[in-house]
Amino acid sequence: CVHFKSFPSPLHKVLLTKLKGYEKKRGKLLAPYIPQIQGVDPSLQVDHRIQASSQAAPPTSKHNKPRAANSRDERFRSDLHTEAVQAALAKYKERKMPMPSKRRSVLVQSSVEACTPPDTSSASEDEGSLRRQGRMATSSPYQPHPTVEHWFNRVIQGSSTSSSASSTSSHPGGPLCDAVIPSLHSDLCLCLRIIPVHFYLLHPPLSLSLSLCLSLSRAVSLPRSVCLSPKGVPVNSRVSSKIQQLLNTLKRPKRPPLREFFVDDFEELLDVQQPDPNQPKPEGVQMSPLHGDPLGVVTNWPPSLLASLQRWGTAQPKSPCLTALDNAGKPVYTLTYGKLWTRSQKLAYTLLNKLSSRNEPLLRPGDRVALVFPNNDPVMFMVAFYGCLLAELVPVPIEVPLTRKDAGSQQIGFLLGSCGVTLALTTDACQKGLPKAQTGEVATFKGWPRLLWFVTDGKHVVKPPKDWSPPIRDASNETAYIEYKTSKEGSTMGITVSHAAMLAHCHALTQACGYTEGETITNVLDFKRDAGLWHGVLMSVMNRMHVISIPYSLMKVNPLSWIQKVHSYKARVAVVKSRDMHWSLLSQKDQRDISLSSLRMLIVADGANPWSISSCDAFLNVFQARGLRPEVICPCASSAEAMTVAIRRPPEMGVPPPGKAVLSMSCLSYGVIRVDTEEKLSVLTLQDVGQVMPGALVCVVRPEGTPYLCRTDEVGEICVSSCTTGISYYGLPGMTKNVFETIPVTASGSPVSDRPFTRSSLLGFIGPDNLLFVVGKMDGLMVVSGRRHNADDVVATALAVEPMKFVYRGRIAVFSVCVLHDERIVVVAEQRPDASEEDSFQWMSRVLQAIDSIHQVGVYCLALVPANTLPKAPLGGIHISETKQRFLEGALHPCNVLMCPHTCVTNLPKPRQKQPEVGPASMIVGNLVAGKRIAQACGRDVAQLEDNDQARKVHAHTHFTPFLYMQDVLQWRAQATPDHPLFLLLNAKGTVASTASCVQLHKRAERVAVALMERGRLNTGDHVALVYPPGTDLIATFYGCLYAGCVPVTVRPPHPQNLATTLPTVKMIVEVSKSVCILTTQAIMKLLRSKEAAAAVDVKTWPMVLDTDDLPRKKLPQIYKPPTPEMLAYLDFSVSTTGILAGVKMSHAATSALCRSIKLQCELYPSRQIAICLDPYCGLGFALWCLCSVYSGHQSILVPPLELESNVSLWLSAVSQFKVRVTFCSYSVMEMCTKGLGSQTELRNVNLSCVRTCMVVAEERPRIALTQSFSKIFKDLGLSPRAVSTTFGCRVNVAICLQVRGREGRLKSGGGTAGPDPTTVYVDMRALRHDRVRLVERGSPHSLPLMESGKILPGVKVIIANPETKGPLGDSHLGEIWVSSPHNATGYYTVYGEEALHADHFCTKLSFGDTQTVWARTGYLGFLRRTELTDASGERHDALYVVGSLDETLELRGMRYHPIDIETSVIRAHKSIAECAVFTWTNLLVVVVELEGSEQEALDLVALVTNVVLEEHFLIVGVVVVVDPGVIPINSRGEKQRMHLRDGFLADQLDPIYVAYNM
Repeated sequence: CVHFKSFPSPLHKVLLTKLKGYEKKRGKLLAPYIPQIQGVDPSLQVDHRIQASSQAAPPTSKHNKPRAANSRDERFRSDLHTEAVQAALAKYKERKMPMPSKRRSVLVQSSVEACTPPDTSSASEDEGSLRRQGRMATSSPYQPHPTVEHWFNRVIQGSSTSSSASSTSSHPGGPLCDAVIPSLHSDLCLCLRIIPVHFYLLHPPLSLSLSLCLSLSRAVSLPRSVCLSPKGVPVNSRVSSKIQQLLNTLKRPKRPPLREFFVDDFEELLDVQQPDPNQPKPEGVQMSPLHGDPLGVVTNWPPSLLASLQRWGTAQPKSPCLTALDNAGKPVYTLTYGKLWTRSQKLAYTLLNKLSSRNEPLLRPGDRVALVFPNNDPVMFMVAFYGCLLAELVPVPIEVPLTRKDAGSQQIGFLLGSCGVTLALTTDACQKGLPKAQTGEVATFKGWPRLLWFVTDGKHVVKPPKDWSPPIRDASNETAYIEYKTSKEGSTMGITVSHAAMLAHCHALTQACGYTEGETITNVLDFKRDAGLWHGVLMSVMNRMHVISIPYSLMKVNPLSWIQKVHSYKARVAVVKSRDMHWSLLSQKDQRDISLSSLRMLIVADGANPWSISSCDAFLNVFQARGLRPEVICPCASSAEAMTVAIRRPPEMGVPPPGKAVLSMSCLSYGVIRVDTEEKLSVLTLQDVGQVMPGALVCVVRPEGTPYLCRTDEVGEICVSSCTTGISYYGLPGMTKNVFETIPVTASGSPVSDRPFTRSSLLGFIGPDNLLFVVGKMDGLMVVSGRRHNADDVVATALAVEPMKFVYRGRIAVFSVCVLHDERIVVVAEQRPDASEEDSFQWMSRVLQAIDSIHQVGVYCLALVPANTLPKAPLGGIHISETKQRFLEGALHPCNVLMCPHTCVTNLPKPRQKQPEVGPASMIVGNLVAGKRIAQACGRDVAQLEDNDQARKVHAHTHFTPFLYMQDVLQWRAQATPDHPLFLLLNAKGTVASTASCVQLHKRAERVAVALMERGRLNTGDHVALVYPPGTDLIATFYGCLYAGCVPVTVRPPHPQNLATTLPTVKMIVEVSKSVCILTTQAIMKLLRSKEAAAAVDVKTWPMVLDTDDLPRKKLPQIYKPPTPEMLAYLDFSVSTTGILAGVKMSHAATSALCRSIKLQCELYPSRQIAICLDPYCGLGFALWCLCSVYSGHQSILVPPLELESNVSLWLSAVSQFKVRVTFCSYSVMEMCTKGLGSQTELRNVNLSCVRTCMVVAEERPRIALTQSFSKIFKDLGLSPRAVSTTFGCRVNVAICLQVRGREGRLKSGGGTAGPDPTTVYVDMRALRHDRVRLVERGSPHSLPLMESGKILPGVKVIIANPETKGPLGDSHLGEIWVSSPHNATGYYTVYGEEALHADHFCTKLSFGDTQTVWARTGYLGFLRRTELTDASGERHDALYVVGSLDETLELRGMRYHPIDIETSVIRAHKSIAECAVFTWTNLLVVVVELEGSEQEALDLVALVTNVVLEEHFLIVGVVVVVDPGVIPINSRGEKQRMHLRDGFLADQLDPIYVAYNM
C-alpha cells in the first residue's frame, strides 16, 4: 500500500456526524414537522472499529457457492462499505412512516416478463454504465471478514418489528422524520405526548381507527377550515424603487425582458447556500503537468495501420487474426490475416464501384458509412471496418437496433443524420432480424435518416480486377472513423479519430503494454468502441496478434468462458471489465483444471471506476491459487474523447508497485483529498490506474469554469495533451472547442503549454510516484448544494443496505434532475415481483437513511419499477439518460415512489415576515407621498339615467308610490302589453316547451297567490320554498308569492338518481330558511315522500307541500302592497365554494335597483331578445331568469343547462335560431360546448355572427384560457373574438360588473352601453403572493394573465381595502373588493355551518379616509387599474380585476397563494392530469389530481406534481392524491368545491388510486 507522503493528512472527524450547515438548514426547514424526542443522540458516530487490512485472504466458503438468486450484488460491494452502511442504519431509531396508500389494482402493474425474473447476470452492467465492483474479501488471513450469512443474521436480529408493520428506521433530524408516526405497539399516551396530534390525523397508522382520529381531532379542536381566514398582511410601505417607477405610469408597464435576455432575480429570492465555514479546503501547492515516457522510436514501424494490414496480409497470410466463438463457446471461424486482407479489398472495391444512384457512384472518399453488426459477429465487423478504411470511407459503428423504440435509438439517428450517413453495412442474418415495414424493407427508425442497407456477406461483394489496388497512404489528419458517445443528458455525439491519432494510439499502447508480434489476446469487450475496438481490432492488426473474441451472449450463458479460453489458448493478455471478473467469481465452482499462469496482463478496462478495486481484490483472492500473479492485474483509465489516458504497466517494465488510497468521502464531496483510515465508515478505497501514456502531457483542472490547474490535494478533471486523442465532436464546433481545445492556465492566468488539451471527463488526481487515481466520471457527477457526489458511490450504498430481496442487483439507476436551481438525486430500481409492498417500502426508507448517513445528502425521489421495465443499454445494464428522460416525462410507470422534498430542498426563499406596525393611516400617507391614487371606482350615476318614463307609467297605473315593486311592474305589463311574450323555454330537442306572455304570467301568479292564501292559509311574511325544475312554473310561483305577501326561497330540486346527496341539501335549505310551505310539481312531491327519500332524510318533518300543477282559475281580490321598500322581497340561498350554505336577504328596494342597473347596462328594452343558459336558483342567474324580463319587458329565451347533457349544441343553436344579440352562460356550459362541439357537425346551420355579447356569469377570477379557446373554436361560425366577456357578482351583491360590447366596441352616445372591450393585463405572480400588483410584459417569467371582470354597473361604487386593517389601499396593492350600491343585499338571513360570517360583511366602514360610506365586503381579492380606454362620457375607464376568493387563499410560508394558480401549473405537468384541486391541512399542501389514463401512470404524477409546484411556486407538496376522473366536486357554476374535497379526503371517502406522503 503506497502512503501519500505529499498530502497533508489531517484525520478528519468521522463523517457520519452531520455537516453543520446541512444539519442546521434541514433542521430549520423540518422544524414544523419533527416531533422533538428527548434523549436520543442525533450523532451517528460508530463506536466499534472495523478491522481490515489490504492483504488478500484465502478463499472462503462463500466463493464456492453457486450464485444465489437473492444474493447481494457483489460487484458493488466492499465488506467495509456494507458494514459502514449497516452500522449507520443501526443507529437510526426504529420508527413508523406513513406508507403510501394504493388501490389494489395498482399494487403490481408489472410487465409481462415480470414472471421470469431478469437474468441476473445480464441484468447488470452496461458497457460503461454505472457499475462498481465490490471487494469480496480483503481481510488478512488471521482476521476473516464476516460472511454473507453473518450479515443476514445481523439484519434479521436488527429488525425486531413484525413483518406486517411497515417498519422503517429513522433518526431525529433524518430525512424521513418530518412525517413520522410512532409504532402503535408502544403506549398510545407516549405517542400523544411526543407527536403533534395532526400527524396522527394526517397519516393514521393502519390500525388506528377512524373513530380514534375523530375523537383526537375533537379533543384538540382542529380548525374546521384550512385557510383560516388569512391574518392579513399589513403592507410594507417601503416599496422598492423599481416598483415605484413602474406604478407611477400604470398605463405602460416597464418591460422586464423575456427569458433568453433575462437575468433572473433569483439571487435575491432563493436562499443561497452559504458555504460551511468548517468545510475542508485544499492546502497543497499547484500541481505541475505530468509528462509520460517519450514515445520510443521503432525502426520498422509502419507508416499507417493499413500498411500494417497489407504487410501481414501478404507476408503472413496464414497467421490467425481473429477467432469467433458461438454461444456454446466453440470456435466457429478463425479469420487469418490473408483472408482479412482479401475480403477487405473486395468490400472496398464493391463499395466504390458497384453501388450507384442515377448513374453516379453512391459513395465518394470521405463519406460516412454506418456499421450495424451484432456483438457475436466480430469477423464481419472487422472486414467491414477495414474495407471502409481501404475505400477511404469513414466507418461509424453503431448498435443493432432491435425495435423501433430502442432506448437512445432516436439520438443515434440524429448522429447518423448529422454525419450525412446514407448507407448502412450489415450481415445477412442481422438484416433479416431487423424490424421491417409492410413493403418488406427495413423499417425507418424514429429520428433516423433514410438508409440504404447493404449486406457484406461473400455473395454480395465482387472480386476486384487484377489491376485494381486500394490506395495505402501514410497516416494523415483525415478522419479515419467516428465513435459514438452518449452524454449525461442522453444526446449522442460522434467523436472523430484521425488516421494519425489511430496510429499513434496503437504505438503508445504497444509501448505501454509491451505488446509483441504474434501474442494471443482474449477480448471480452464490445469490439465496436472503446478499449474493445482499440485492443481487439486496431492494435491487434498493428502487432499481428491473435484475438479470441468472447461475445456478450456467451458470457451470459457461461461467465467463465473467457477464463477457459485464456487457459486453452495460453493467452498472454486479456481485456475485461470488472463485471466479467465478478461474474466469473460467482460461477467458478469446481473449475479445478484451469490455469491463468500464461497471463502477463489482465487489462481492467473500467479500472477507473472507484469500485473496481473490490472486484480486482476478490478475483485475485480466488484465482491466485490458479496461477494468477497479483502484479498481472492492470487497471486502465480511458474515455471516448481522450482514448487511453493511463494504464498500469506489466511487471516486467520495472514500474513502482501499485498504489492504494483510502480517502474521506466527505472531503471528496468538496473536491479535497484527505487520507482516512479504513476504520472510518464513510471512506472510498481507490486503486491507481498506472502511469500516464507514453508521449502524453497530463494535468488536472477545475471541472467548472476557467480550467485553472488544481492543487496537489484537489480533485479535478484530467486533461490530456497528446497526438493519440480524438480530434472533435463531428459537426459540433462549439463543443469541440470546449473539450478538445482546452487551454489549462495557472493561478496567475498564464497557459500551461502552447499545446491544446483534451478533457477526458474523468475526475481524479495525481498521487505519489506519479500514479494516476480516478474517483469518478463527469457523467456520474451530481453537484448538490455545491457538493459533488458520484452516482456510482450512491448505487454502492443502496446495494449495501440489505441482501437483495426486494430489487434486482445491477438494475439500479442513479441520476440527478434540476429542480429549483439545484440538482436533486433520484434513485430508480427494479422491484422483484415477489417483494411485498411493506418490505419494499421498508427497504426504500432504509436506503434513504443510509445515503443520508454515508453521503450526507438527501435523496429527492426513490422509485421502484416493475421487473424488466427499465430501458436497457445495448449490452445489458441500465440506459441512464433514457431512464432520466422517462422520469422527467412521467413515462417511468413506477410501482412504488418515495419523495423527500422536505429533506432535500434547502434553498427555498425565506418565509415572508409580516410587519404588523404599518397601520392604515401610514399606508394612505405612503400612497399620497408616492403619488399613487387610492384604488376606488364607480359606475355611472343612476340619478341622471333614471328611467323615469317607466316609473311614471307604472305609477299612473297603480296609483302607488313612485317606487317600483316587481309585482306592480308585472301587473302593469299585464294590462299595458298583455300579449307581449316575456319567456320562451326550450327543451333538449330545441323545441319550445312552454311560453309565458305578460298576462299569462300575471294570471298564473294570481292562481298561486290564491292557493297560498286559501289552501295554505299562509300569513303575510311567511317563507315559501319553491322546488321546481328550471321553467316558467318557477317564475309564476315566485310572483305568486309576492302577490300573496310571502317571501319566496328558490331551491334546486333533488336529483332522482342521486337522492342520498342532493335531498339533504333541499331539506337543509327548507329548515334553515324557516319555510312553512313547499310549492312544487306533483312529480317532485311524490319524490319528496318516496321510500328512497325516507332513506336519506326524515320525510315526516317536511312542512306543508302544495303542488301547483292544477290550480283553480280564481282571481286574486287584491295584490299585496308592502308598507316600505326595505321589506324583504326574497331570500337567495347558495353554497359557497368553501362549502358554506347561507341565505342573503334581498329587499324590494334592492331588487328593483338591481333590475334597473342591469337594464341600463345591457340596454334591455321590450324589443330585445336575450338567451339565458344558467341555473335559476341563486345569484345573477336567478335575477336574469325571474326578475329582469318582467322589469325591462325584453323576451328571455330560457335554456336549462341540464338539457345540454343530452344535447350539447342546444344553447348555441338557440342563439343562432333567434338571432340573439346578448346571451348569458356559465363556465360549465362554456366548457361543455368547447369539449363537446370542438369538431362536431351538429352545428352545420349555426351562425353566431348576430352575437354582440356573450357574458359568462361567475363568482371567480375570469378563466382566460377557457374563454379564449371558446372564441377560437366558434370563430368559424361567425362569433366575434371580442364578444366573450365576463361578469362578477357575489353574495353581498349579485351584479357588480357586467361587460356589454357597444356597437362599435365602444359607444359614443351617452345613452348606450358605454363599454370598452375588456382589457387583459399580465401581473407578476411572485409579487401577487405578497399582495402587490406589478405589471409585466406578456411572456415574462412568472407572468399571470388577468382579464377585467366587466364594467362596473351604474350606481355601484367599488374600493380596494386591506381585509385586516380595513384601510383603503393604493392601486398597486391587492386587497379585498368592497362594494357600495343600492342593490346590495341587506344581510344574511342565516348562516349554516359557519357562525363567523358576521353582519360586517354587509355594513362595514373604512378605518381611515372616507369613514362615512357604508360598504359591503365581497370576500374577493382584486385590484383596480385605470386604463387608457374611455367610456361614453369621455371618462377614463377603471377596470376591476378579480384575483380570487379570500376564503380560499392558502397562507403558506407567510405568503398568499391562490389555489387556481397552483392547479393551473399542475394540470400542465402531464397530459393525463384531467383536473386538479389543492387545499392545505395542518400546514401541509395537499394536491389532488384526476388521472385520465391508465392507473399505472398514477405514480408518475407524484414526482411531476412535486417538481412543478416547487419550480413555479416555491412550495413543497406534502401529500399527492391521485383519483379517478370526476372525483373533484364541481358546483353548477363550474366552480371547484375544494372544502368538500378536503372533507372527503380526511374522511377517506375518495377511493384514491394512490396517496403519496412526501417526506
